[in-house]
Amino acid sequence: IIMSTPEGAGSGMKALEEMLDKKAAAGDGGEEKAESEAGGDAGGDKGEAGAEKAGKPKLTKAERREIQEKQRAAKAAAKGEAPPAPAAKKAAADQPASGGSEKAKEKGEDKAKDSKGSAGLKLQYDDPKAMAKAKRNQTVHRTEVQKKVPWFAHLPQYEREASLSSQLSERAENDIHPEVLKLGLKLADWLIVGGNNRTVAMLQAFSKVVMDYAPPKDHETGADMSRHLDTRLKPMISYLVACRPLSIGMGNAIRWLKGKIAHLPPNQSIQEAKDYICDQIEAYITEKVVFADRIISKHGASKINTGDVILVYARSSSVEATILRAHRDGTKFRVIVVDSRPKLEGKKLLDKLSAAGVSCTYIMINALSYVMKEVSKVLLGASALLSNGHVISRVGTAAVAMMAKQFNIPVLICCETYKFSEKVMLDSICTNELGDPDELLSPALENWRDVKDMKLLNLCYDLTPAESITLVITELGHLPPTSVPVVIREYRKEVTL
Repeated sequence: IIMSTPEGAGSGMKALEEMLDKKAAAGDGGEEKAESEAGGDAGGDKGEAGAEKAGKPKLTKAERREIQEKQRAAKAAAKGEAPPAPAAKKAAADQPASGGSEKAKEKGEDKAKDSKGSAGLKLQYDDPKAMAKAKRNQTVHRTEVQKKVPWFAHLPQYEREASLSSQLSERAENDIHPEVLKLGLKLADWLIVGGNNRTVAMLQAFSKVVMDYAPPKDHETGADMSRHLDTRLKPMISYLVACRPLSIGMGNAIRWLKGKIAHLPPNQSIQEAKDYICDQIEAYITEKVVFADRIISKHGASKINTGDVILVYARSSSVEATILRAHRDGTKFRVIVVDSRPKLEGKKLLDKLSAAGVSCTYIMINALSYVMKEVSKVLLGASALLSNGHVISRVGTAAVAMMAKQFNIPVLICCETYKFSEKVMLDSICTNELGDPDELLSPALENWRDVKDMKLLNLCYDLTPAESITLVITELGHLPPTSVPVVIREYRKEVTL
């Protein structure tokens, strides 16, 4: 406190001394009150500290609690009040209610987790708790690979085994349609490959499931069928996932099918609803796959000029249709087919193009840099196109696209719009598919399982950045890779992506 005159300074000092005296008195009273209130709780600790100083044995927690309760009871008796209930009895009395609430809370958390899992969150295969819970609900149980690469341990990888079909024959529940069983075995053995082929085969199998659907006795309308049929499809989808992870295009098709089933007209009969769904599946295959490939081939063929040298990688149905369309139109060009182990899919494309009379050259991917100086355009297929413009495709596609960018060669991606996804990926580690490691074997690696620190990694897909892509050819026309969100937004009402 600052005063401007000596008289003011004297009076100010007196006021300051009085204020400090009041605060000190209040502080002493508060401390005494706090000590009296905390005396019961602190009595045990003080007693224990005194016992330790005196060399007495250390009290247990139960003994300290008993001393505190006696002190509280003595204080209550001195004041003439009823003694407080012991803490142990109070806790025991509250335990059923709290235990029930905790159980309900845990149950709610489990339900929340289940709902999140059903919404499509990716299962982490390196999480023991999540895997133990998932295995209890699995349709079939497969043998996991023992020697996993740590960076990819979160992805599913199974041994090639013949026990998958034997498990199905031993199943007591008959909840999987024979067509779906057959499809799953073919997918597990890679007898059906390619995004379009797998999607079409899956939808055709589900169409037969719908045609053979037998409703319960009390179900008579489409509304009843929509509720029951969705539950029938769940174990079949889980079975297909166990056989081989679904592609993004297959996942989009399943969501579309579930949307059609959920919005069946309620006044339709069961047979009319079945016919309606089967017609919708056939229309989806025709429009999104068959007609889309024809339009893509037409747009792609217009980009191929006389004298061009077209480089392709592996095998893509849309790229194959584009090259054959350009050849039928009379354009003179040459094709370089780049291939890689272990699938060697380019051999089938080479046979198809050579049979049609297209001039072809076949090389392995390690010779890519030697032939790139001759190339005028690069045509590549896609398994999916993400919302950030990146492309998921057969492993090796990113190397081809980035090599073409170094040589300033345009890279054209042929992709149907049903493969567009709202997902965003920055690498091919978080989400991928692992193939059979034995496919990579050579005579020098026959005994690789006996070598302690040796692990084989057979990746199926990689991620091509949008910066390496010049143009995306779809049934909607030529688009830059950054236009994927626009297509998803404009066509969301037509197809749930």
